[in-house]
Amino acid sequence: MADIIPLKDYLEKPPAKPRGNRVGLLAGAGRFPMVFAETARQAGLKVCGMGVIGMADEDLPSLCDRYAPVPLAKIGRAIRWFKRQKIDQIVMAGKIEKTVLFQSKRIWRLLPDWRTIHMWVQYTRENKKDDTLLLAVIREFERDGIHFVSALDFCPELLVQHGFLTQRKPNSSQWKDICFGWEMAKEIGRLDIGQTVVVNDTAVIAVEAIEGTDQAILRAGELCKRGGFTVVKVAKPQQDPRFDVPTIGVQTLRSMHEAGGRVLAVEAGQTIILDNDEVIELANKLGIAVVSLNAEEVKLRVAC
Repeated sequence: MADIIPLKDYLEKPPAKPRGNRVGLLAGAGRFPMVFAETARQAGLKVCGMGVIGMADEDLPSLCDRYAPVPLAKIGRAIRWFKRQKIDQIVMAGKIEKTVLFQSKRIWRLLPDWRTIHMWVQYTRENKKDDTLLLAVIREFERDGIHFVSALDFCPELLVQHGFLTQRKPNSSQWKDICFGWEMAKEIGRLDIGQTVVVNDTAVIAVEAIEGTDQAILRAGELCKRGGFTVVKVAKPQQDPRFDVPTIGVQTLRSMHEAGGRVLAVEAGQTIILDNDEVIELANKLGIAVVSLNAEEVKLRVAC
């Protein structure tokens, strides 16, 4: 049985070239899988994509050289398909809607195959946190010699750069909320609860958990009717780049506008920004300040 590659070892080794210039894509919801597929093909790679049914975008098959849908709980089917495509490296991209795991009669809804049952029993007995679940998927694939790699090995240009991204900048009270929210977000990340907090007047309005960033933002709008709040999204202290890298895009801004958010603060060099030009244009149009900063800057502002 193959052991999972530890995060430390994965981060220290240089990215390996996929065998035969083929890369696998295990796709969840959102635009990230589509952006990755486009970027990988532009780099001359053949993309063999498998999309989770009910989550992956319906346009994704047209961006892959080979494509197959898969139910959420059919890990064995997914492994067999990737092996037939001679894939030894897979990128996990897009949001996996985990709420289905906590619905009533989940066994009958999901009908898991034997590999999924093995993964669930063997690797998730201690807890069902995000990292535990996603590392369990990685471990099950690695039993067959298929390794997960970070999308950022192929498209590092997606990482947001440091600085102000929009014309509008946070005011002094919003900077106070950003610094307060940064510490809160890092702590919930350490606990593997989520990556995002919503803050207003140095009070936490909403915390991201299993529902995801957009729903947390919309819930904040219901709880803070006056609006004007700040959204802070950061990487976990021990972020594994093979999965769950913090990501923002046009939909993030739309959710903020609907809920009444005015400032979006993200971690520089650790956050993916999808459709960068469209995001900045929309933020400027909506009057939302977007800033990308790092821990050192937060410390300096707190000290001032």
